[in-house]
Amino acid sequence: MEQEINTYIDGTTIIEIEHLKKAFGNNVVLKDFNLTVHKGETVVVMGKSGIGKTVLIKCIIGLVKPDGGKMRVFNQDISKLNQQDLDELRTRIGFVFQNSALYDSMTVRQNLEFPLRRHRKKKIRGNLDLQVREALQNVGLENTIDLMPSELSGGMRKRIGIARSLILRPEIVLYDEPTTGLDPITSEEITHLILELQKKYDTTSIIITHDIDLARETANRIVFLMNGIAYMQGTYEELVNNEDTLIKHFFKRQAI
Repeated sequence: MEQEINTYIDGTTIIEIEHLKKAFGNNVVLKDFNLTVHKGETVVVMGKSGIGKTVLIKCIIGLVKPDGGKMRVFNQDISKLNQQDLDELRTRIGFVFQNSALYDSMTVRQNLEFPLRRHRKKKIRGNLDLQVREALQNVGLENTIDLMPSELSGGMRKRIGIARSLILRPEIVLYDEPTTGLDPITSEEITHLILELQKKYDTTSIIITHDIDLARETANRIVFLMNGIAYMQGTYEELVNNEDTLIKHFFKRQAI
């Protein structure tokens, strides 16, 4: 699986993070974080809960403002973008929230139409209905188009969240715990879906997860976040076989 994914990496730097810092009061979650992500690459970020993994990807998309460091996405310095330019940049980045973040008062159709209507400056291919149906076909849920989020299972909500994040054809997709709270079979289905869509659209992805199976199947590279830094990184095989005590303990605990 890894060899097949690697064929899509072309070496172009898409995300460059240098000495990123972020604290909430006295709680320092990112103190000197460095990461470079290349076009077509899938990077999985792992580590204990509450250490800043989600904060990291929210910084990338501009939802959280860093306290220091440099962060460039598509060779643009995020800290120097005005709101209009930041909104334009966000049309090129899909964000899959941990809880799917669907609007409960909207149907599935309306949830998927929302980003298309909001970003009118982005050229829309064809009519909204065709784009929504294509997005739902991609995740195998075209028959849910007129359902409300409350009528969907947890796994279906995750799929709809992925469909909505991809409807603008983003070049980068940021996944926040895409398999959390799902049963093993549904988690495997989501993992395969991520792989299929990455291959179909040649996206660059960062996946935040505790799911060992998801990391093994999707990652070109795993970054282990600890004490606010990229403590260690490498392939799944390199990390799972590493003799570092902290790394071994993490993988052992997650496998239980």
